Amino acid sequence: MNAGDPLHDLGVRLGPSGGELRLWSEHADALELVIFDDKDLNWITQSVEMTRDEGAVWSARSDELVHGRRYAVRASGPSTPNNAFDPHLLLLDPYARGLARVSAEQWRSVVVDDAFDWGGVQKPRIPLDRTVVYEAHVKGLSKLHPDVPEELRGTYAGLAHPAMIAHLHDLGVTSVELLPVHAYTSEQRLIKQGLVNYWGYNTLNFFSPHAAYATKAAQAGGADAVLREFKGMVKLLHEAGLEVILDVVYNHTAEEGPGGPRTSLRGIDNASYYRQDATGAYIDVTGCGNTVDFGHPVPQRLVLDSLRYWAEEVQIDGFRFDLAATLGRNEAVEFTPDHPLLGAIISDPALVDAKMIAEPWDVGMGGWQTGNFPSGWHEWNDRYRDRVRNFWLSDIDYARRADAPVGIGGFATRLAGSSNTFSAERGPLASVNFITAHDGFTLADLVSYDVKHNVGNGESNRDGTDNNRSFNHGAEGPTDDEAILAARRKAMRNLLGTLLLSAGIPMITAGDEFGRSQRGNNNAYCHDSELTWVGWAREPWQDQLLAHSRRLLELRREHPALRPEHFGAAGTSVPGASAMDWFDATGGTMSTDDWTSPRNRTLQFFSTSTPESEALDRVLLIVHGVEQPVDVTLPEHDGVTAYRRIWNSADDVPVAGEDEFSPGRTVSVAATSMQLFQAV
Repeated sequence: MNAGDPLHDLGVRLGPSGGELRLWSEHADALELVIFDDKDLNWITQSVEMTRDEGAVWSARSDELVHGRRYAVRASGPSTPNNAFDPHLLLLDPYARGLARVSAEQWRSVVVDDAFDWGGVQKPRIPLDRTVVYEAHVKGLSKLHPDVPEELRGTYAGLAHPAMIAHLHDLGVTSVELLPVHAYTSEQRLIKQGLVNYWGYNTLNFFSPHAAYATKAAQAGGADAVLREFKGMVKLLHEAGLEVILDVVYNHTAEEGPGGPRTSLRGIDNASYYRQDATGAYIDVTGCGNTVDFGHPVPQRLVLDSLRYWAEEVQIDGFRFDLAATLGRNEAVEFTPDHPLLGAIISDPALVDAKMIAEPWDVGMGGWQTGNFPSGWHEWNDRYRDRVRNFWLSDIDYARRADAPVGIGGFATRLAGSSNTFSAERGPLASVNFITAHDGFTLADLVSYDVKHNVGNGESNRDGTDNNRSFNHGAEGPTDDEAILAARRKAMRNLLGTLLLSAGIPMITAGDEFGRSQRGNNNAYCHDSELTWVGWAREPWQDQLLAHSRRLLELRREHPALRPEHFGAAGTSVPGASAMDWFDATGGTMSTDDWTSPRNRTLQFFSTSTPESEALDRVLLIVHGVEQPVDVTLPEHDGVTAYRRIWNSADDVPVAGEDEFSPGRTVSVAATSMQLFQAV
């Protein structure tokens, strides 16, 4: 306990004779701790008036506040436009470590026994240049896996089952990024429609794991058992050398708009926790009904305390921040890179080893901030996503009807680490590269549909983006046309190849490694069904795509020239950077016109590592973005006597160890394809 810190030890702290609840509210007139019977969560056994200190922290002690106890808070205060007090409501402690559900819209806070034997298991601490993120849904990943016992499917325990770990190891990813696992609920609109919030971006509490993802046995055991199962999952993944990253939603809560539920923050201090104008109208930059006010120090502290808890007590390795631009908005609701919360997250001693990944936008004014976060942050790179999709999909679609709209220069910049987006100080590892994510088309749908098919979402196909940059290759959705199917398969290999051979941190969406489909739905957030669960029964072409995914990840591990830590600088050797040389199809140096002309969509990218801890490595990547084959002359390069082809996207099945080619020799490159060579 730090007595000099006015916000120390918020939530429940236990002692030898019960416990103490500490809760912050600046505008309340009175707060009351309410304790419930062990079995009947509507039967109040004790009410304790809370007292306020000079820092607006309210506290109460009770000998009934012990492990397993369910409790709530009542709050009274002024009736003003910015407040929403109701002394009859039973509210959640914002710092509760566990929740117990009473009804469809009511919960109780739970005092949790968080003791756990980690057995000496440590965090893997994967170096950034070797990190490969695998974005997955806890339930959806294992729900249909035939080798996971039925009672474990779709649970925390199921995710850590040996069958799941074997797949992750076999694939070659390093870090599992889980869609939200903070306790959440479905929005009122979805409930009325008979739908659910499957993704989980509707948080009830920032400290409690979502109980519905635990096994039935753990749920029956209560909040203690749910937390133990969650920690057990983390421990087993760590033992397997896999990191756990949480997708966290601090920008808004499940209390929705002003007329929405009052479950916690709104009833405790609406004026302080949510952005409002003088009339009490919400300033919503999230599109979710409310926005947490990070111009105020107490909501900032809530986020930091939550992150510390998950990083220290639950041993989480990193966090991906949903709509992270919201966390950087000041009192004037303007984004600023030097926002105290953004700085504190990456400088807090308890968090310095954690990976911090921003979704660098929200829906407010000035909401797109890719590249503008401070050093120490990594960012989802939507500009990378869009350029790569354009090059391999929408440009090809356009070229079939006219000429290719752009050349290869912008694509090459993304391939080399997006130096036009991220500063030299931050380098290529600031970029989290992705082609797909949980929202949007899957990889297979990206090459199979021109438009979204979201009628099943209940919004008359209005929801979900229309800017997919996709290409169906000649037929919308399923087809028996073998030429179209072959073109789609190669397009998926090109997209995965670009992702896994680019400088930066790659992120794969679960199931994309073998071509999972959502039947053209690009916003399947409200479907908890086989539409969104990963299917593990595969057709032969899917096994072939999985083999390519494995091979590409193997090549990334083996070749440091593909994963530089820093941007290179002309005329000097930068440790940890890759020296890059660019050649045209004839083996000559790229001219200015070659970079910008739509007539040139072929290049050769030669990358040489600058050794620090690994041996010297040199690779040559040929990229050809036209639907006609081309002959390419391999470039002359100092010290290179041969090129050994180690991957070709034109192959249905990956082939390694082909014959070597001497510099100056011509190789045939198939239409819209890539080839990777090791230079020797």
